[in-house]
Amino acid sequence: MKTLAPMIAAASLFVAPAAANAQAFVQVETGLDVVSAEGDSKTDIGYGGTIGYDMPLSSGMFVGVQATYADSATKWCVRDVAEAGDKACLEAGRDVAALIRVGTAVGPQGKLYLMGGYANARAELSYSGDSLDAIGDYYGVDIGGVKAHSDLDGFRLGAGYEHALNEKFFVKAEYRYSNYEMGVSRHNGMVALGAKF
Repeated sequence: MKTLAPMIAAASLFVAPAAANAQAFVQVETGLDVVSAEGDSKTDIGYGGTIGYDMPLSSGMFVGVQATYADSATKWCVRDVAEAGDKACLEAGRDVAALIRVGTAVGPQGKLYLMGGYANARAELSYSGDSLDAIGDYYGVDIGGVKAHSDLDGFRLGAGYEHALNEKFFVKAEYRYSNYEMGVSRHNGMVALGAKF
């Protein structure tokens, strides 16, 4: 998993000489975020942004590279874990990805594409309870809870359709599947609004 990021970076350097013919873009995106871990799934809203560029090939084909930064409201919370009234939460934190996409033009305004590459998700754990509050009161400090996080390497695959609204702006509909370490995976159904420059 950890070798994918350098490979994608190297690929982007390889295609850099063709950048004169490349079409750069930026987009904002939102949609459903379904995160699964140990047989349990939670669904909420995901959101973020992507930057990248596409380079035309022959016969309407194109290849591109892109980088995505996203976040999510998806989380699990349970109470009464170690004592009555306490609360432990596992939350899907920031998610970054470096991807290559390959596609073809569909009519004068459309593009169909596949994509794949490296993804890294952050899992955030928090815990609060009366025992922590009591320790904080004893020492005269506000503990407020305990927090920790872990970054999970993985890969992402996806497919989508892009439709040009005019020469500058476009909309997208996209499906993404990501698989990470520790048995964590996610499905995303995203829509995006972007601009070319």
